[in-house]
Amino acid sequence: MTVTHNSNEEIIGRAEINDVDAILAVPVVDPNEIEHVVKNDADSIFSWDYSLARPALRKLYEKAKTGQWNGTTDLPWDTDVDVEKSVAEDQAMLGVGLQPDVYIGTPVAKWGDKEWLQFGIESRNWTLSQFLHGEQGALICTAKITETVPWYDAKLYASTQVVDEARHVEVFARYLQEKLGGEYQVNAHLRMLLDDIVHDARWDMTYLGMQVMVEGLALAAFGFLHQFTNEPLLKQLLRYVMSDEARHVAFGVLSLKEVYDGMTDAEIKDRQEFAFEAAIRMRDRFMQQEVWDRMGINTRDIIPLVLADPTRGVFQSMLFSKIVPNCKKLGLLDRNDKWLRHKFEEMNVIQFEDWEDTGEEYVKFELGADDAQPVAGS
Repeated sequence: MTVTHNSNEEIIGRAEINDVDAILAVPVVDPNEIEHVVKNDADSIFSWDYSLARPALRKLYEKAKTGQWNGTTDLPWDTDVDVEKSVAEDQAMLGVGLQPDVYIGTPVAKWGDKEWLQFGIESRNWTLSQFLHGEQGALICTAKITETVPWYDAKLYASTQVVDEARHVEVFARYLQEKLGGEYQVNAHLRMLLDDIVHDARWDMTYLGMQVMVEGLALAAFGFLHQFTNEPLLKQLLRYVMSDEARHVAFGVLSLKEVYDGMTDAEIKDRQEFAFEAAIRMRDRFMQQEVWDRMGINTRDIIPLVLADPTRGVFQSMLFSKIVPNCKKLGLLDRNDKWLRHKFEEMNVIQFEDWEDTGEEYVKFELGADDAQPVAGS
């Protein structure tokens, strides 16, 4: 039986993934918002089976217990962070992350070194702020997984991730407040995705949305920033967070592989569409609408150019270097006539399908591992 997928309009609210008007139609989050409530109807499941049924998850649990670190005492918070110098050094090595000739004829074309440096500083603050908000999403979602997953071994591991995520929220918030002077509000597209993940009552959707999609992109983003920044406190903070994050993605891959192998095509269709929606939401947030607004640039004028910028396009596609191979590992790429494969081709990220998945790769990220690979290779 052929399974029919919903249209882009039904999944992401627009027919074309690069529809600028639709992307910008999502209003930015009120910067004064303090509390955000999401309805969650998931069942809390007790398991009276305490046997060791899933050795791979128990191994992950043992790794988590020995891999704990203390964000207060293990990081050198007395480090003097000169954010202007750090961003200037990064820009000297990597450029500003945009291709200047794309912006000829716009107000951005008139920017000098001062404006580009300020843009870099704001981008650094915005990026770390979205890391912070995503980590709180992970904290809430992993607490939900502890309640909703029916497997004892998975509950044990999920409980350690709750502790990990609390520590991640702690260190990103402290870095932003003490070293960068405060944070940006959560991006509207990220908040929409977190809302969807928390609201869905199916426990495997929480895994897919958070452990595979959000955490997978975060692991790649942390890796790139860790590799290129020369700011020592941020570099060490990211290295510690990555040692946890790789286990978290592995937790999703190891758990969902067992579940998805036994699902019908119709059930897999729902997961493919959810993965695609999550990928688009994460891609949309990297337009950095809030940064352009703060820099006094009309977002409606600049976003089409950002979408067409080849330099930004390469960077954004690399952020999916963990997601695509993990989706392939889970069997999501090619079920239902290769539907998700075609969507990832449309997004120009399918080239990562044969990179190493995170099911076993997490060992490379352990603290003290001499062969740690912050950025996955093919």
